[in-house]
Amino acid sequence: MNNALEEVKKRVDIVDFIGSFITLRKAGRNFKALCPFHKEKTPSFVISPERQIWHCFGACGEGGDVIKFLMKWENITFFEALRELADKSGVKLRDISYEDSMWKKKERLLRINQLAGEYFTYVLFKTSFGKKALEYLKNRTIKEQTAKKFQLGYAPSSWDSLLQFLKKKNFEEGEIQQAGLAVKGEGSKLYDRFRGRLMFSIFDARGNIVGFSGRNLNEDEEEAKYINTPETPVYHKRETLFGIHVAKEAIKKEKNALLVEGEFDVITPYQQGFENFVAIKGSSVTREQLMLLKRYTERITLALDEDTAGKEAMKRGIEEAERLDFEIEVVQFDFAKDPDEAIRSDAARFKKALKKRLPIYDFVIDQAIKTYPPDDAFNKRKIGDEVLPFIERIRNPIVQSHYIKKVASILDVTEASVETLIRKIKRKKKEQQFLTQSFKKSENGDRERNIQKYLLSLVFQSEESYRIAKKIFEIVSPQDFSIPSYEKIATLYLEFENKHSSKFHLKTFANKLNFELRPVFDEIYLYATYQGELEENVERLAYEIKKIALKKKITELVAVTEHFSKEQEQEVKKLTNQLKEVEKMLLPV
Repeated sequence: MNNALEEVKKRVDIVDFIGSFITLRKAGRNFKALCPFHKEKTPSFVISPERQIWHCFGACGEGGDVIKFLMKWENITFFEALRELADKSGVKLRDISYEDSMWKKKERLLRINQLAGEYFTYVLFKTSFGKKALEYLKNRTIKEQTAKKFQLGYAPSSWDSLLQFLKKKNFEEGEIQQAGLAVKGEGSKLYDRFRGRLMFSIFDARGNIVGFSGRNLNEDEEEAKYINTPETPVYHKRETLFGIHVAKEAIKKEKNALLVEGEFDVITPYQQGFENFVAIKGSSVTREQLMLLKRYTERITLALDEDTAGKEAMKRGIEEAERLDFEIEVVQFDFAKDPDEAIRSDAARFKKALKKRLPIYDFVIDQAIKTYPPDDAFNKRKIGDEVLPFIERIRNPIVQSHYIKKVASILDVTEASVETLIRKIKRKKKEQQFLTQSFKKSENGDRERNIQKYLLSLVFQSEESYRIAKKIFEIVSPQDFSIPSYEKIATLYLEFENKHSSKFHLKTFANKLNFELRPVFDEIYLYATYQGELEENVERLAYEIKKIALKKKITELVAVTEHFSKEQEQEVKKLTNQLKEVEKMLLPV
């Protein structure tokens, strides 16, 4: 098992692999990026090509190797990630016995979903119960071949037919409920969640059915139009795109993904040859959905519904898409309420609309003008308030300059006025970010820990490790590090230096660390890249650590002793004199 694991990690370069999902920027000998696992505005995600590790120094604080990244990115188990990377790198996983209870549990739930999908499809096409649903699909011009491609089905109006079917397949009631296919009624009796509904199977990118969406076919009933699988161990709405298993290759080929809102907005265009459509699950485009698309394309086109909610959903998706460096466009079907209706009502016009994609910033400007006609100063101000936060975020100065000119022309003001407002927006953002700066301003109130981490990180990252270490350890000793694991690593470093005085070998040192210290060392190693250049020099930081250590020693001696012996008094005096000398070194020059 360990041999296969190491071989996979050896063959899959972590920088190339992670770089295929997110944008990386070189930072010395390492790489930095915005962490893909939480929202942030300044990069806290660091990758080491040398150590083949990554760590986030921001909100999530996660770290690990390439396998851990894939596990977190796709929300899969260790064994799933290992197997996928082994397939990718050509490593054969022979005779591996690995007890992964999470994977076994997921496998059971996926099997339940697969059987449920097959059951719904059978009922739709092979029984009289499915006639109404088949007629509904026919009225929407959905062909049988297309329906089978997306594994559509029908849930009969029965209280527990699916439940009984799955129980006969040796699944427990608790598992069926956990898969979201059964719910508790009165007296804790279970019954089918989906009844009398047209069923859409929701697949992940690997082709596993992770959930379902059921449409009510009785328009006059008061029941919800759609019922969806709740959150389960295998279904997470924020991470899901309907149709991704069918569309992913077309998205790669077209280098573009069309994002729509409903299942039929995917199925109907697919039937007409437009195969790169996927539907969001939920009311807006999420970061997780965009991260999924990032595997296949750098460009997305938003084709959400023409109502107010659809337009607001487009705007909410912009910032997340920008952070992931997507090129964003919008397509509008102003002759229909959604893409499904548009292509069914006028296929030729639908095709023309697709070719007239609008850059997202033009869309935002157009929507603002429609809402607030620029006839007076107050409406012009509202247009500015609506549009300029989007223009401010544009990274490319040429593109930003283009839109500054456009907005200035529309509002009939000078470009300087627009630029002044953009500067104000930037200043406000900087003020908001001020309190969350790195340890220059005491990150999380723990400056002491972060300085210790930074000094050690400099030692391990430097091409001249021993020279940097000499500067630091002439001022402090390992015992001055208040974090026990940092003290241990510093001690081991000095012992290593004594035995290997010619040159520091990072890999050799790292391999000598025990299992408990390695994650700590990995985080320490990457920390200097995260912090970047500090205003304070190395010696000053070392003196700051020394000052804190001396104060602690003096406080401890005074606290535990009521009556000083002569030796103790001399020790306190000695430490106090040392503290005065250190404080002199910290005075401004």
